[in-house]
Amino acid sequence: MDTHTLQAFVAVAESSSFSRAASQLFLTQSAISKRIAQLEEQLDSKLFDRIGRQINLTEAGKALLPRANQILLQLDDAKRAISNLSGEVTGTLSLAASHHISLHRLPPVLRAFNQHYPKVKLDLRFEESEVAYEGVLKGDLELALITLAPSPDKNIESETVWKDRLCYMVARTHPLAARERVSLAELTDYHAILPDQNTFTRQLVQALFARHRLNLNVSMSTNYLDTIRMMVSIGLGWSLLPANLIGNDLQVLQVEEESVERELGIIYHRDRTLSNAARHLVEMLRQQSEAPV
Repeated sequence: MDTHTLQAFVAVAESSSFSRAASQLFLTQSAISKRIAQLEEQLDSKLFDRIGRQINLTEAGKALLPRANQILLQLDDAKRAISNLSGEVTGTLSLAASHHISLHRLPPVLRAFNQHYPKVKLDLRFEESEVAYEGVLKGDLELALITLAPSPDKNIESETVWKDRLCYMVARTHPLAARERVSLAELTDYHAILPDQNTFTRQLVQALFARHRLNLNVSMSTNYLDTIRMMVSIGLGWSLLPANLIGNDLQVLQVEEESVERELGIIYHRDRTLSNAARHLVEMLRQQSEAPV
């Protein structure tokens, strides 16, 4: 058994497709099939059921998948640990950042990092926080800059970089705009525009309303905060948005109950050895002010 056969197995298992796995690994489909056949012969077990165009893991395949992932992660970790000994800050740094952080927080940090460490190739992906979180958990990403999970997995190490105060906002033409103070109960009488239910930000908002035994009246959902801001600005509903999105076209409501604050920061896998590049980027991020912007 070698890493090439394990890589092929994991790629097929996670994509449920020999052709997509071949594309991911820059191989021909026949080469992928040959590697899977070799692995099945070595283990004396069938790893996939092929029914028509459907590819499904057998019980043996399901047992192998987490172990194969662990072996590949440990090998990558060993390579990084040895590479780190040189002290050089080079290589590829795979990271993801949420759309809001990418637009409003990250640019000055990346500019400074690129100036200090020009030999590092940034493999930067713009993802929803929850997608980036899973990427770190699975080992596909070294770092992620996201809205931190309210209840993180025990394998995730997280560090807060920024505190993001969320403000209740409506259009200046909204019926609530003229009110001096508003209660959470009164907000439920009007349409809300919020991120999807599976997002960490939505979980924070839902938890607040649940503590007061209130149900949100959500009319529309999108995970792009700038899109939510636009819909709020034309009077389609109220929302909770970061303070740095306040503008002349929006009215901030004074709500009687407690405010909502989310934490934005870095996450990485607890068992992963960070590359020199990742460690230097983490250090630069730690130096960022935690004051709300």
